[in-house]
Amino acid sequence: MITAEQLKDIKERTEALYRYLGIEQKRVEVEEEELRTQAPDFWEDAKAAEAQMKKVKDIRKWLDGYDEVKTACDELELAFDYFKEELVTEEEVDQDYAQALSLIETLELKNMLREEADGMDAVLKINSGAGGTESQDWASMLMRMYQRWAEAHKYKVTISNYQDGDEAGIKTVTMEIEGDQAYGFLKGESGVHRLVRVSPYNAQGKRMTSFASVFVTPLVDDSIDVVIDKSKISWDLFRSGGAGGQNVNKVETGVRLRYQYVDPDTGEEEEILIENTETRKQLENRQNALRLLRSQLYDRALKKKMAEQEKVEAGKKKIEWGSQIRSYVFDDRRVKDHRTNYQTSDVSGVMDGKIDDFIKAYLMEFSSKAE
Repeated sequence: MITAEQLKDIKERTEALYRYLGIEQKRVEVEEEELRTQAPDFWEDAKAAEAQMKKVKDIRKWLDGYDEVKTACDELELAFDYFKEELVTEEEVDQDYAQALSLIETLELKNMLREEADGMDAVLKINSGAGGTESQDWASMLMRMYQRWAEAHKYKVTISNYQDGDEAGIKTVTMEIEGDQAYGFLKGESGVHRLVRVSPYNAQGKRMTSFASVFVTPLVDDSIDVVIDKSKISWDLFRSGGAGGQNVNKVETGVRLRYQYVDPDTGEEEEILIENTETRKQLENRQNALRLLRSQLYDRALKKKMAEQEKVEAGKKKIEWGSQIRSYVFDDRRVKDHRTNYQTSDVSGVMDGKIDDFIKAYLMEFSSKAE
């Protein structure tokens, strides 16, 4: 049975969310924005109309989220009083408390995602490290982990590039993950992920260590202004194939985009390489590759703006000892994040996509440093 102090905490956090989220102001704002959608000529400019509808929807999400929290808080307070009159059981009060606490923590977490890119969709790329089949198998396990996480959150996953491993697993995969604040939640996954297990690919049954890198960037749309110098682009065409499941096509129209990027501050040159095998049409694959290029260029500009915060450019880290952000030790039943020290013994749950506690721990740490 919860205590009066626990009930007080729920009420105070609900009131704090009302202030932090500016609920009163948002209610006025959404009425004003909805009025604009009622103009007779509203749909004459379809693109502008869609942007306006998205704006209304985004405000509504915050209001609906808060209203859900407030209702749960009120129901908990009522149940707490009813228990004194023996109208409800301890179990019912505890269930109401768990529900209210879960809703509050979810909304508090979303409130941490205040950066410009946090509300965007995400591009998540996984590369296997040195170590051949074992590392390639590990990369495929991470791919499944993120797919299951996205599925649990009802996010859409599209595989835009996939390369099979030599014997098993994958060498690399690029996934576009579309959903509410996908980049905000996944941005802390960038870095090197280390696996320790008894390898099924080792005849002696030895314990082996493998690495794979994860690189997450925001997926930008046409509303974001990103300058691309077309003169620095070159294209290669190639036949692509391999497995990849039902979300990837075996096509013969793969494109490889090479972009000669010049750092505007240092003048340092670097080639950005993007491959796309998403569709059976070369033109569409070119357009998709350009969109991914825009995402990478936007991400680089974003990270310059956030230079005082933790830099997570995983693509520049070596995939080896000393640079890992998280270790997955199967034999010891332990998964530990080295940045936050959060760990769990539920290895199978983590590999089945249950990584929200790691994400929350990272955002709590990230948010406190950013303030």
